[in-house]
Amino acid sequence: MNSTAASPPAPPPPPLAAAAAALDSIVLTLAEICAAEDDDYAWDPPRRFTSCARRLQLLAQQLATLADLSSPAAITALRGISGELEASRAALSAYRRPSRILVLINCLPLCASIRSHASAIASSLALIDPALSTLPDLRKKAADLSRDLLQSDLRVNTFFLCLLFCLKFSHWNLNKQVTDMEERVYRTLQKEAELRPNSKAVQSAIIMDLARALGADPGDHARLSEHIRQLRSDLAGSSSVAERKILMSLEKIFDSWSTEPIVATASPDADFEENAQISPFKSFICPLTKEVMKDPVVLESLQTYDRSAIEKWFERCRDDGRVPTCPMTGQEQLTLDLKRNIGLAGAIEEWVNRNIEAQIKVALHCLGEGGLNSEESVGKVLDSVYGISEEHPEFRYRIRNAGIVDLVMRMLKEQSKNMGSHLRWKTLMTMHSMARDEESKLIMLKESMTRLAIRSLSETSEKEKEYALRILLHFSYDEEFSSKLAQEKGALCLLISIAGNSDQPTLSNLAEDILKNTERIEGNVEFLATEGRYYPLLKRLCEGTEEDRMEMAKLIGKMNLTNSGKEYIARKGGKVLVCMLPTKIDGAEASLEALYNLSSFSDNAAILVGQGLLPALVEILFLKQLEVSSNMEELAAQITARIVANPGHWETSFADKEGHEMQSEFMIHKLLGVLETGSCKYKAAILHILGGITTSPKTSELAAAHIKRSNGIQAIIPYINNSEDTDTCRAPAFRLLSLLSEKLGQDLIQELRALGKLPFLKERLLDSQYPIAMKTDIVYILSNLPFSEEEVKNILGPDLLTWAVNNLKMQRSYSIGKHSKVEQSMIEALLGLLLHYARSHDPNILSLVQETHLLSIYRKQLGNHSNCRAKQRGSLGLKCLSESAGLSTMIRDSEPQPPSGFCAPLILLCRKSRMASVPCSLHNTVCAEDSSFCLLKGKAIKPLIDLMEDDSVDVQIAAVEALSTLVSDNLRRAAVEILNELGLCKAAFSLVKEAGSGGLQERVVFMVDKLLQVKSLSEEYSMDPDLVKALVEALKNGNANAKGYAQNALKNLNKISGIGGRTST
Repeated sequence: MNSTAASPPAPPPPPLAAAAAALDSIVLTLAEICAAEDDDYAWDPPRRFTSCARRLQLLAQQLATLADLSSPAAITALRGISGELEASRAALSAYRRPSRILVLINCLPLCASIRSHASAIASSLALIDPALSTLPDLRKKAADLSRDLLQSDLRVNTFFLCLLFCLKFSHWNLNKQVTDMEERVYRTLQKEAELRPNSKAVQSAIIMDLARALGADPGDHARLSEHIRQLRSDLAGSSSVAERKILMSLEKIFDSWSTEPIVATASPDADFEENAQISPFKSFICPLTKEVMKDPVVLESLQTYDRSAIEKWFERCRDDGRVPTCPMTGQEQLTLDLKRNIGLAGAIEEWVNRNIEAQIKVALHCLGEGGLNSEESVGKVLDSVYGISEEHPEFRYRIRNAGIVDLVMRMLKEQSKNMGSHLRWKTLMTMHSMARDEESKLIMLKESMTRLAIRSLSETSEKEKEYALRILLHFSYDEEFSSKLAQEKGALCLLISIAGNSDQPTLSNLAEDILKNTERIEGNVEFLATEGRYYPLLKRLCEGTEEDRMEMAKLIGKMNLTNSGKEYIARKGGKVLVCMLPTKIDGAEASLEALYNLSSFSDNAAILVGQGLLPALVEILFLKQLEVSSNMEELAAQITARIVANPGHWETSFADKEGHEMQSEFMIHKLLGVLETGSCKYKAAILHILGGITTSPKTSELAAAHIKRSNGIQAIIPYINNSEDTDTCRAPAFRLLSLLSEKLGQDLIQELRALGKLPFLKERLLDSQYPIAMKTDIVYILSNLPFSEEEVKNILGPDLLTWAVNNLKMQRSYSIGKHSKVEQSMIEALLGLLLHYARSHDPNILSLVQETHLLSIYRKQLGNHSNCRAKQRGSLGLKCLSESAGLSTMIRDSEPQPPSGFCAPLILLCRKSRMASVPCSLHNTVCAEDSSFCLLKGKAIKPLIDLMEDDSVDVQIAAVEALSTLVSDNLRRAAVEILNELGLCKAAFSLVKEAGSGGLQERVVFMVDKLLQVKSLSEEYSMDPDLVKALVEALKNGNANAKGYAQNALKNLNKISGIGGRTST
């Protein structure tokens, strides 16, 4: 048997032991529960439960000594009682929390929990009854306790606290059961967890109800504040989101409730000074809003409230599903009839009239003095005027008739710069309120309130901007004003900026509303669109009449739009503009002008192509089914040229209804055909179209082939002449030929030879007045043409070499980021042109190459990190120069004629000294320190090795090709040592492991093959498994050349047994 097998479960304890254990648990838990005094609980349910627990404690003691509780039913009962007592401790602990508000928040669940535990204990006691059949007294005690637990009223009750409260505050008339009141408060607090917005009246009523449930006077702010502070303390570690929301709501409500109004201490019948302002009397104040009542009404409870305030409270009661109560007394209202307190209303009206008259006189006195000697006094006057206007709008005419509006406007116009921002926004706030009076509004408009408000929009104060916007919004509902507002300098720009600022939603919404009002006016469309508000323009373009569309298209065509604006209009209205093209001439021409403007943003090309623009343009260009003007043809061609200027969606889209693509032979033939007709602008645009199609990497090969088959080169070359007719076409023609020269170099040079244009191209380069962009294209053309040795010598000649070198030196430096796009293109082209000279074997050219230090020029390009093409051509140039190293040595070392004369011996001595110099390690001959053909002397090997890790494969290939000129079948030991020291061997072996199949693999395997012919290297790397693996991969999957090089390399490593290519074991 397995010695680690589990032991059998322990036998259950005997019945007496189980009963004793359960009783012990009951006794211990009851000891903790009964240790609490009645004063520890401010609530009745835990007191009653604790009283029953004390009786249970006595019963348990007697059961332990007298009764036989070994029956299964008795044991089950005892365990049930133990569990329920243990579970009840959490609810009892909650009742002992310092925060009474927290208990109120949970009073119904807590009471239900206590009641549930009491009922369960009572049921368990009933199970013990059979075990007590021989103990009648004990049996009766258990039965009585069970009955009392079931019948005990454990409803929420704070009778003791509320009795004291009623004795102290007898005017609260608590004639209803306290439990109903607390249940109402509980449900109200649960609603507050929803964080619903409440009016001030509802907030006040909630505080009154809560204070009553806590046994506090609602006016005792200190006590209420302490209760809320205690709630926050008790919730510090709580994870209940609802309880925290209730706390947030109560804190907000209490902050509002704790603010007491200033009231007059004298009687309303007392005598006051004639012009003195009188504070409101206490009887004027609504208990809910704490403001002067506007419509005092009396409830059934004889309490007086402002009508709107008490109606809001009644509405809240109905929403909460409770009977409406009087907030002051808590009394449920049997009727909701509200009777106006006529006497009090009359007294309030008289007080209002007297105070308004006094405030107007004070305002006239303060504002009539002029100046801003006391901003504080002016601010108080503005507050009083604003208060009258808002609280008593029927008296606005009295403010206007008193001349206060004129005085405020004069102050704002003359002293705005001297006013603080705080005073300015108060002034604007007051005028906004008074603007609701129509005659006051006219006064403001006459006094240039519009410009004053617009000026405030550029201030930093959010309040000032808000009330300036509110004034403009109020005015903007008038059509005449909206029309003028759009023409105010800077108004729309500021409004659009504010409307787009989501960080200030209030200001944003106000500005948006003003703009919507201005959009209704037809004449504002252009002003709005100029400032980037395109919705009204697009609405008329997309939904308006034919005349509306044409007008909007004309507007788009002449507007100076931002790139984002062009994109937005293209997305929203491009389809409509495209659909206008097949219509009558006026509409089509307006649409073309709009599309021409939109197409100037390159990102719109894909959008417009997706909306079907190309077929519509091609129909205008070629089919000519419509009667089109020359301007329309030019616009259509120019738009097409812009669309194809960059690779994109057009490459895979149909250009006409027959399904031809722009790069198709059909379209290329058509484009070349229309070069013979039309205006110069039209022809130039066609050349641009052909150039765009030829530029795209996806379509360049196909386009070049189609141009060749259509004799396109013969059609394009005439446009590079100097005649006036071709001035506009010359630049795009040169550009197109430069693109074609990469693919059709042989065809192009044949045509240029036949037409005698090769000298012409050189002349244009040497012409200092010729534009740099066209010179760049000419250099590109010449760099890509396959010149013969004689043509390099006689047509390009030494002077063009000197010109190219001088132009490269004029670029100042080759450091990152210091060249424009045109300059970068010129550098690439010049480097390509110099390759013709670097490849030349002509002694005179080689001599000039040495004089111009061409190797140094190419070497510097290896560090041009911003231009991969320049690095590639720099590497290729070094390759060509390195290949010419042998020829340059032969030329340099050709035997000169013996010197004659008096100094002949000295000359011979010097020459012997020079010829005795140490030979180059790579070439085994003397290389000058400034040689333009020796990569070692020219310090070009290390930069080339670094380029073997370049991100561009083309650059890597060029670098490997240049370095491969240094390795041969019979590589000398000295050469190997120097190349190994520079890191070439390590770089080559590392690169061959990473190179995939293709041109790079072929060239690097070639280099590795040559290096491994050196015995010391083959022995050193023969045990490199990664190198062997890479060479085997090249042997299996490389191209034909790579396979041959790899096989040789593996043989040198002794890793294959023969020609068949089987790896050795």
